[in-house]
Amino acid sequence: MDLFRLDGKVAIVTGGAGYFGKPISLGLAEAGAQVVIASRDETKCKAYASVLRERGLTAEGVSLDLSDDTSIDNIVKEVIKKYSHIDILINNAVSRSGMKDLEQLSRDDIEKEQSINTSGLMLLTKSVVAVMIKQRYGNIINIGSIQGVVGPNFPVYGKTGMTSPVNYTYDKWGMIGFTKWLANNYGKFNIRTNCISPGGYGPGVEEKSNEISEFIDNYKRLTPLGRFAEDNDIKGPVIFLASDASAYITGHNLVVDGGWTSW
Repeated sequence: MDLFRLDGKVAIVTGGAGYFGKPISLGLAEAGAQVVIASRDETKCKAYASVLRERGLTAEGVSLDLSDDTSIDNIVKEVIKKYSHIDILINNAVSRSGMKDLEQLSRDDIEKEQSINTSGLMLLTKSVVAVMIKQRYGNIINIGSIQGVVGPNFPVYGKTGMTSPVNYTYDKWGMIGFTKWLANNYGKFNIRTNCISPGGYGPGVEEKSNEISEFIDNYKRLTPLGRFAEDNDIKGPVIFLASDASAYITGHNLVVDGGWTSW
């Protein structure tokens, strides 16, 4: 079980107090990592870090605006100043601002969301990779989606009014390619990069069961395991890929979807 421990590791989790971010931050901290929870909502990050510390875990909340180059530079500098190393980067944050169907998109919409989901993600990774190259060690995990593995199944939404924006599919497919590029380019520095592509996440969906019951029923019916992902379904794969238990795995996209993409 020591292979799964992260004692002494420093992990930055972007969007670390959000739906996926919370179980990711919790799992890393439970495995022994010092977790830096980062997003534009510093208050929310600090509050969740406080929750983790009350459980005897090590975590702090900080501000990070992925659309701001200065903010990106500052978080890397501050983490290095405080801990002297960065071992794990979890690229989890996602902005949905400007995400629309293709016929509704403007250039401003595209650039607004890509300033975070593409440019910001790449520039933060660039800054962290520079640190990891000097260390000759690092571990990057990108949080993708099943929408980066298969095309959206629009009929599943029924008459709920829900949809899958074209930007989201574009971003998540690109994230898998970015993962493989990083893995192939920086493996020589002992830097591993993998992606996790989750399916639907229960806590973010089932709380709206009255309004979107048609989607929930359809999704479960089309998922071999018959349910949405839960917190532990996210925590386990993250700990595995962040730890030495996966020391010979890089460039991989781990699909965590209850079988959704297996049909």
